[in-house]
Amino acid sequence: MLSAKWVRDNLDAVKEGLKKRGMQINLDRFLSLDSQRRQLIQEFDELRHQQNVYSKKIGKLRQEKGNPQEIIEEMKKVSAKIAEFEEKKREYDEETRNFLLNLPNRCHPDVPEGDANAEVRRWGEPPQFDFCPRDHEEIGESLGILDFKRAAKMTGRGFVLYKGLGARLERALINFMLDLHISRGYEEILPPFMTNYAATQGTGQLPKFRDDLYRCEKEDYYLVPTAEVPVTNLYREEILDEEDLPLSYVAYTPCFRREAGAYGKKIQGIIRQHQFNKVELVKFTTPETSYGELEKLTLEAEEVLKRLELPYRVVKLCGQELGFAAAFGYDIEVWLPSQERFLEISTCSNFEDYQARRASIKFRAKANKSTHYLHTLNGSGLAIGRTVVAILENFQNRDGRILIPEVLHSYMQGEKWIEKP
Repeated sequence: MLSAKWVRDNLDAVKEGLKKRGMQINLDRFLSLDSQRRQLIQEFDELRHQQNVYSKKIGKLRQEKGNPQEIIEEMKKVSAKIAEFEEKKREYDEETRNFLLNLPNRCHPDVPEGDANAEVRRWGEPPQFDFCPRDHEEIGESLGILDFKRAAKMTGRGFVLYKGLGARLERALINFMLDLHISRGYEEILPPFMTNYAATQGTGQLPKFRDDLYRCEKEDYYLVPTAEVPVTNLYREEILDEEDLPLSYVAYTPCFRREAGAYGKKIQGIIRQHQFNKVELVKFTTPETSYGELEKLTLEAEEVLKRLELPYRVVKLCGQELGFAAAFGYDIEVWLPSQERFLEISTCSNFEDYQARRASIKFRAKANKSTHYLHTLNGSGLAIGRTVVAILENFQNRDGRILIPEVLHSYMQGEKWIEKP
């Protein structure tokens, strides 16, 4: 989260960020709270000082065999006021913290204005078909590799059952992405698929997105909406050494979100689900290097699509599309032939010190051993289900078969085609 001091000292930047995001938040309420809180702290410190003075006077009188009773009575009054002020301070602290927890991150100056993302680059050419391309849902059901009806019977709407080569394709993509990122310097993590309240709050999911999360009420655990949550919390309440940074991690997890619903044809099939698989990239770095590391992370996610030979583009996220906890970010969007549009398949974000403050993750500077909040970054490398969507649609043939990208052949025991048994 942003610090109270930073918000107080950078009101124009906060207002500009909220304007870019299209959000309205009552900053006057925060300023009033903050002013009252600081005044209370000042009065509290004065009472503490007075208490110390009385304590010394009582000690001196006792040494001199004098009667300290009058001062003791005054000290009781001061102590009562201190107790009252401590309770008020706790109330102000809690209200101020709740405000800051619900305040989004600042926007980097390069975040575009308005509600339109800015295209940065493209790679590859969309395939040209001599037939009308089908969508992934029709393809998957006709080949018997995706089953939505039986998944709904097992659980409900917003879930899918993978079968046969469909299940193998999903597993192949997970292993391929993990192997690729490990070979490029990322350390693999297999985290728990549930996190506690503190961890979920640390990355910004709580309290803002409480309604989007699946909660295990008895233990107060949350099913992970993304591997970003457990992996970022690897170092919660720890201090790292600057010479060990940057640290780069890759993790596979299933992800669970309530957001699936009636989004229309563009979000049909497995494009948006309550449960889906994802390979996530997470970095811990210094403030000076974080934006360079964001560019590297984005290129690593792009490399997956290049090796799969899937056309895509990269866009700079505008304020209204930028994640709540992010200061700056890119979307990588893969081409979808059935809809003749690009679909977001990865968001690569720099959270600066926003998550680090919430989770209390710091680093010790090499030069003078002082401690500072580090910067955290993450990006999907990639969302597995949407990669399956892109493969089914971009590599479809007139005869109904799907050509499996060459880089996946070894992960699918030499299979080159998905076709009806």
